Amino acid sequence: MAHEETLPWELIEEILSRVPPESLLRFKTVSKQWNALFDDKTFINNHKTTFRFILATKSKIYSVSIDPKIAVCELTLDIPGLESQILKSLVDGNELLLCDMEKGAVVWNPWLRHSRWIDQDSNHTKRESYGLGYNNKGSYKIFAACDRKENPNQRLLTIRDFASDAWKDRESGDNSQQVKPVKLHRKTGVSLNGNLYLVTYYEKTDLVYHLTKINSSSESIVIFCDLPCGTTNFDKDALVLRVFEGDRFSLLKQCHATKKIELWVSKYKINNNLDREDVEWIKFMELSSPNLPDLVDGSNSQPSYFIGDKRLVVCSCDETGRVWIYVLGGNKLISKTQIDSVVDLWPSHCTFIPSLVPVPLAQREEPAELQV
Repeated sequence: MAHEETLPWELIEEILSRVPPESLLRFKTVSKQWNALFDDKTFINNHKTTFRFILATKSKIYSVSIDPKIAVCELTLDIPGLESQILKSLVDGNELLLCDMEKGAVVWNPWLRHSRWIDQDSNHTKRESYGLGYNNKGSYKIFAACDRKENPNQRLLTIRDFASDAWKDRESGDNSQQVKPVKLHRKTGVSLNGNLYLVTYYEKTDLVYHLTKINSSSESIVIFCDLPCGTTNFDKDALVLRVFEGDRFSLLKQCHATKKIELWVSKYKINNNLDREDVEWIKFMELSSPNLPDLVDGSNSQPSYFIGDKRLVVCSCDETGRVWIYVLGGNKLISKTQIDSVVDLWPSHCTFIPSLVPVPLAQREEPAELQV
């Protein structure tokens, strides 16, 4: 039998890093080795088309790549009829993105160019999405706040379960262990292990802020843990929660008065089975250089950020509404770059973690067959 020649694995990785992500999704079935490679965050981060931030104006959406240099590309949602609708907000769902529109929402994987339209319930008004989660059966859910048309002063939690493909309203107090209602520091949360976590407080003068957990399986709402940062200047300080290394939390805080930045991470991975956990936080980075930027812009919009290669990379708007990318590390500002190609001021922005997670279908939808 003739000797079968194979390419070195390093060369195979380099070739696959140039393959469009849509094709990688199909190639997962080639071998166990390829499937493991595509699940490797290092491979995804080093892919030639990887981007780390999404920017959205009233008319356009952009991706922002960081390495090896900052590059901006225009994106499209590829859903007919959305041209006339204004995008209200971007919500990072960890591996998927949620785009709130005027009359509904879009669940989107911009890296795979997969998207799905979600109709708004006709009985709802003023809907604002908190984020995405999924239950122990793998069914995705959208968690949002809304008002009922018949009672516009009643703010409630509504849930869109992809399995039933319908909205379900949850009255305040239903299946909740909260003794005293909490208030949201930010309207959007962070998805980890399928559950949704939001930064909350009881009063602005409280000494401790908390993480409140919405369990995607039971739909219960509980205080999960305390945050390490203490009180904040509510309107001026930056306070942003993110997922760190796939199974932990990170928390960025910047004091508006001093510009000092503190970056905390949870020491151990988060236990998905607990509704209350004594999370141990460690200070990952502290920056107090006098030339640090103010990360909360004039509209009190919070920054977006990720941690990579011992660097803190931040996207935020300045006081004029222009977008900047800041790279920080070693107690100093390493670089700052203005995104000139985004002409409109004060765009929405969020961090995006590229993934090969396809947008979940409704129960009645069938996946398209591949033509061989």
